[in-house]
Amino acid sequence: MNLTDLHSGDKPVQTQVLFEPTDFKVIALQIAKNEQLKEHVTNVPALLVCVSGEAIFSFENGEKSHLKSGDFIKIPVDVKHWIDAQELSNFLLIK
Repeated sequence: MNLTDLHSGDKPVQTQVLFEPTDFKVIALQIAKNEQLKEHVTNVPALLVCVSGEAIFSFENGEKSHLKSGDFIKIPVDVKHWIDAQELSNFLLIK
């Protein structure tokens, strides 16, 4: 999904709850072009927001999402996943 898809054009100020974290951490993550954040799992729900760049986010079941600036993905607990950066990419990881 992209952040712009969360709001309609009919109100000048809008909010949308994206995620309710449990550990309350926000982590800045950067992955160099053609590099990978290796396969891993999270023990709490997480939200990954692509701030800049372009990457492929993959789940162990074969599902893949192409992420670019403004895109985000919800990461469930105990599901293997990894990220392959197509170009220098910056993310916010909220958990």
